[in-house]
This record gives sequence, C-alpha cells and structure tokens, in this order.
Amino acid sequence: MMPARDAVLLVALCAAWGFAQVTMKWGGEGISPLVQAGLRSALAIPFILLWCRLRGVTVFRRDGTLPAGLLAGLLFSAEFWAIFRALELTSAARVVVLLYTAPFFAVIGAHFLVRGDRLTRRKLMGLVIAFASVPVLFADRLGAPGDGALMGDLIGLASGLFWGGTMVTIKASGLTRIASERTLLYQLAVSALLIPLGYAIGERGVFDPSPRVLGSLAFQVLGIAVVSYLAWFWLVKRHAASAFAPFLFLTPAFGVACGWLLLGEAVTPALLASLLLVGAGIWVINRGE
Repeated sequence: MMPARDAVLLVALCAAWGFAQVTMKWGGEGISPLVQAGLRSALAIPFILLWCRLRGVTVFRRDGTLPAGLLAGLLFSAEFWAIFRALELTSAARVVVLLYTAPFFAVIGAHFLVRGDRLTRRKLMGLVIAFASVPVLFADRLGAPGDGALMGDLIGLASGLFWGGTMVTIKASGLTRIASERTLLYQLAVSALLIPLGYAIGERGVFDPSPRVLGSLAFQVLGIAVVSYLAWFWLVKRHAASAFAPFLFLTPAFGVACGWLLLGEAVTPALLASLLLVGAGIWVINRGE
C-alpha cells in the first residue's frame, strides 16, 4: 500500500496536471500554440540539466537510444501542439477528457509492439468502455454551427493518440533502461524546436505577454515540466505500477472541475458521462495489476 505522504503527493500531481489545462488556455491568450509548446520545453531544459548534474545523472552517452529518443520527442511535440491547438477551439474540460484516452491507445499499441504486453479480455473490456466516451462526448457537437469546436475535439483526441504513441515508443525501446531524466530531455529537446517551426509557418509567437500569460507559462515550465515530472519519476521508482491505478482518473476529473470553476466552462451531461466512462475504462484495465 502506498504511504499516506506519497498518496497525498500523487493527488497533488493529478490536481496540478488538471489545472495545467487551464493555464495552457490562459497562455493561449498571448502566445500562439506551437511557440507556447516549444517555450514550455525549452525553458525547462536548463532546470532538468541542473537536476541531472546535482544527481550525477549522465546526460550524453552513446547507448543506441537516440533514434527511439527522437521518435518519442516527435510524438511528444505532436501531443503538445495538439493540446495547445485544441484549447484554442474547444474547452479545457473536453480536451483533458480526450487527452486521457491515451492509456487506451497505448494498450492497443503495446499489444503489437511490446513483447509480453498482450491485449487480455479484461483490457479489451476496459477499451470498449473507455472508447464509448468518444461518441458520447462528440454527440453534443453534431448539428451545431461550424464554429471550429468539433475540430477542436478531434485535435484533442489526436493529442491522446500521440501521447499513447509516446508511451508505446518508450516501452518498446531501450528508453526503459536509461535514466528517466534522459528520456524527458529527449522529449523536451525535440519539442523545443516547435518555437522556430511556429515562426516559420507564420504564427504570431508571443503577441500579448500579459502577467496572466507569463504566469501561466511559468507554471507550465516550473510547476509541470520540471517539478511535477521529477516528482512523478521519484514516485514511479518507489512504487509498483498497480499502486497508481486508483489515481489515474483524478487528473481528468480535476481538469473538468478547474475548467468549470476558473473558466466558466459548461459541464454538460455528455461531458460528465464521458468522464465517467474514461474513469471506468481506466479502472477495468488496471484492476488486479
């Protein structure tokens, strides 16, 4: 059983990740999607490098993981571009629910690409329950005016697909055998290239650096990309994967709550039903593991 101190820390991390969707949407008020995603990563790199130096983690080493690291970085970059772009078009609450379809995409990918990680009957049942959330969530968009919200939902679903792809890449490659900080640095380094890419395709970049926009970016860099990820790695090393299962539903739940409280987003019956289906799918897949 996870000690109370570690459980409280994990709940705090889930709350921070849920709140992060709100800060990303606030950040979008003054920074374009690709540039915001790239800045989040680029500004976090010096802090992770400092952490590695203090902890004695060797960053640069020829061990054959570069191709997998680059692929993980590309998928990570695509995930965060999709999140930031979706947040321009639809609500943070809907994006966080769609993002958390990622574990189910990962289960499917792992069945084909990760030895010994087969799709069991229980996992298949969880997949069916979880993916039922997608048509339920999309149902209230059908017949609505073409304001881009449906496209935002589709891009939000793509963010879950990209995150699931990142999970499978890490599990199926040598990235599982290296320090977690190095895997994170692969992802941050590649996604930092979104900054020049954003400007190259004509994004405005940082166009309104208000206190709220800059504060949101600072929280994403320090609170999420640095502190929360390092705390997560610390917990993962201390506990079995099954210990995290009861907590996985909390992040989308916190995301929906934060969207309602801080952004005034509507919490529709379809959204609540989708949230419950995602949570039920997560519980079924992880039950007994």
